[in-house]
Amino acid sequence: MAESTTGRITDEGVAALRARIGVPQLYPAPPHYRRPNEDAFRHVAISYGDDNPLWCDPAYAAASRWKGPIAPPPLIGGDSLIGEDRLTEAEIARQRELRGDPLRGVHAFYAASEREWWAPLPPDRQVFRRTALVGVVDRPSEFGGRGIQEWTAQAFQTAEGTLLGAQYRMMYRTEREKARERKKYDALEVEHWDESAIAELAAAYAAERARGAQPRWWEEVAEGDTIGPLVKGPLTVTDMVCWHVGMGMGMYDVAPLRLAYQNRQRVPRFYHRDELGIPDVMQRVHWDPAFARKSGNPTTFDYGRMRETWLIHACTDWMGDDAWLWRLQVEFRQFNYVGDVQWVAGEIVRKYLAEGGRPAVDLELRTRNQRDTVTSPATATVLLPSREHGPVRLPRPPGEAATLEAAFDATIAGFAEERA
Repeated sequence: MAESTTGRITDEGVAALRARIGVPQLYPAPPHYRRPNEDAFRHVAISYGDDNPLWCDPAYAAASRWKGPIAPPPLIGGDSLIGEDRLTEAEIARQRELRGDPLRGVHAFYAASEREWWAPLPPDRQVFRRTALVGVVDRPSEFGGRGIQEWTAQAFQTAEGTLLGAQYRMMYRTEREKARERKKYDALEVEHWDESAIAELAAAYAAERARGAQPRWWEEVAEGDTIGPLVKGPLTVTDMVCWHVGMGMGMYDVAPLRLAYQNRQRVPRFYHRDELGIPDVMQRVHWDPAFARKSGNPTTFDYGRMRETWLIHACTDWMGDDAWLWRLQVEFRQFNYVGDVQWVAGEIVRKYLAEGGRPAVDLELRTRNQRDTVTSPATATVLLPSREHGPVRLPRPPGEAATLEAAFDATIAGFAEERA
């Protein structure tokens, strides 16, 4: 009998995955918000602890330069948050080629993201998206032996024609058995917090303020200026529940009860029986300690997207409502476990005039836990209002694109150019 390759990274599986590069695909889950309104903006912002009224208070936002509420940056992208698929009939006909997972059973961790924002999203707009695999890179890992970086790109546009932004998402694929055998995190202890430590964190939360309506002028910042710190934690399962309320259940379209049964027929291998014999989702590593341990971790852990939104939150709190978050790149190098605190902080590393004379700053950012471990290094580019150069001018989409198709093609091309 031939040995099963399920759960193994094989040369044949990698070749089959690479054959999909550049083929536009229907996303596996419908958008969580088809026409996101002010309530959706609020739910998303609350899910990562952001109380900026720019996102959802019409009276406050009307006095801003945007003349009304705009979506918080995490809503533009986020995989399954927004965007109805826009593919041609020929592209839809090719979807048979994309059925199944060539690396079936191989664990996937969300490991890195690169995002750009080109224009604000007002309430009650229909949004379209295009999605394709853009890179498959062999990259060994201490955690699980052979590893594969699986890069996917998406671009977004409103029905009115406004190009909103794009993202690259990297899922890191590792073999589960090898991850368990290595037991890399066996020595890690789950944190316990006494009253005085919680009081210190409470004081830090109480001192945090979004800059809000007070402009942060480009002329008044300098290289070396600090951003944050912003406190996030100690992480609880409740935080994960609130995250899902705003962000939905992700690309696997996890659902309850009869809808769970229907989803189990669609993706049966995503479901495993729990200790009671009940089929449940692999995703429960984020709220079930026993199942998290089966994946090689000491307990439950966060989503990479959560820390990504925390980094975005640190940027928007610092820059103020008149500025524009243009780019963010982040890597997720360590897990953030229930009980962990993350401090989000950074500094300005470059102050300059970007394309077309746009006043800009580059930031180096990071999330650091109570063990003094950097879990997510990141970089960002922010456009700031200027006394000399005027209000922020929004960045242009890559290649001066005017259509979703052109912006998406430029996004795919940009991935190859950056890594050439």
